[in-house]
Amino acid sequence: MRCNSLTKAGIVLGLGFGGFADGIVLHQILGWHHMICITDHCQPTSIEQLQTQNTQDGFFHLTVWIISLVGTAMLFRAARHPVPAWSGRVLFGAMLAGAGLFNFVEGPIDHQLLGLHHVLPGHPQQLLWDLLSAR
Repeated sequence: MRCNSLTKAGIVLGLGFGGFADGIVLHQILGWHHMICITDHCQPTSIEQLQTQNTQDGFFHLTVWIISLVGTAMLFRAARHPVPAWSGRVLFGAMLAGAGLFNFVEGPIDHQLLGLHHVLPGHPQQLLWDLLSAR
């Protein structure tokens, strides 16, 4: 089955928005982890470590911002093609699929394979939190 241009744009937008949700909620608001954890619990022990973590998180946000811009450009290109018909349900579903793809890759690769960070590092149920994030 071929993906139409609206579906492709939605998947890319979902990847970007999934990254923003992860970065804004887990990195910035809750402060559970950063892109790369320097300590076992991911909390910096010096100003220098905090600055390093903030810079790494900034590069992560820059990447998902660029992905979102690409998805937006793809959406505008898709708007020039009258067929298939535009569907908010298709776009929303594709965006959900893209966000799910982000979480699936983020969990097994960043958390388990590379060990860059964990969802809630140092928690007694750390693995469970990592697996739940790869929903």
